[in-house]
Amino acid sequence: MSVLSKEEIQENLQNLNGWSFSDNQIEKTYQFKDFIDAFSFVSSVAFESEKLDHHPDIFLHSWNKVKISISTHSVGGVTSKDFQLANLIEKRLNK
Repeated sequence: MSVLSKEEIQENLQNLNGWSFSDNQIEKTYQFKDFIDAFSFVSSVAFESEKLDHHPDIFLHSWNKVKISISTHSVGGVTSKDFQLANLIEKRLNK
């Protein structure tokens, strides 16, 4: 698995609403109506991540916000697998 170029990353980000590239990872912050919805989202991301054996950094803060950061640590950057997980997260959220 190879690291994507900045151009490839920007191209892939066009298909993901609200995601950005920063510090060698892709990331997005979600806001929910309450803590339970935020925590439920974290749980669903955990299940999707485990299926892919690809685990993001997840930060639950301010009682209703969740920041997801994804990179492929083993290769030191963003790969197609990171975008696969981001797309799964978006689909899960929009069900």
